[in-house]
Amino acid sequence: MRWVVVVPVKPAADGKTRLAGVLSASARERLVRAMARDTVAAAVATPDVDRVVVVTADAPLRTLLAGTVELVDEPGGGLNGAVRAGIDRASAADVAVAVLLGDLPALRPDDLADALRLADAHDRAFVADADGTGTTLLTALPGVPVDPAFGPGSAAAHERAGHVRLAVGATSTVRRDVDVPEDLAEVARLGVGPATGAVL
Repeated sequence: MRWVVVVPVKPAADGKTRLAGVLSASARERLVRAMARDTVAAAVATPDVDRVVVVTADAPLRTLLAGTVELVDEPGGGLNGAVRAGIDRASAADVAVAVLLGDLPALRPDDLADALRLADAHDRAFVADADGTGTTLLTALPGVPVDPAFGPGSAAAHERAGHVRLAVGATSTVRRDVDVPEDLAEVARLGVGPATGAVL
């Protein structure tokens, strides 16, 4: 199966507010952009990924990514609105779509490839985050509509909507997003990409 990966990224100034206790506002902005760059780089390097579509209103990030991926303006409507805009750009009758959150700085292409191979077997599927309550990857096979429900409790919401929870290993880097200070220690232990490493 060939995939288009959609990566929604909030404006850096609005991202990762739960890290405010350990990082300054400017450091958080740099971290958001760095994590997005490392996530996108891993997606681009993943076998079976044909295109990567990044949806963001963050002008510095758009400049950093220009020429390497397809860029879509964030239309408003929060994260789910951005996801829908990316899916609209990505969708075609013969294309499978994967929505990948942009805060996976330790993501390895082989782990993403493994998750996408598991998703090949299901019309709709998802990967839960390390806590099991959030969603880091949401997939749909060609022609299958997607109604994203990112936000608190998204794993359960996506399951109710008919997405199959993929049996991705607990140590997979696809599951390790960054929301709170403890997550920074975990991704550092796994080994982050070069952009994130430079910030940390």
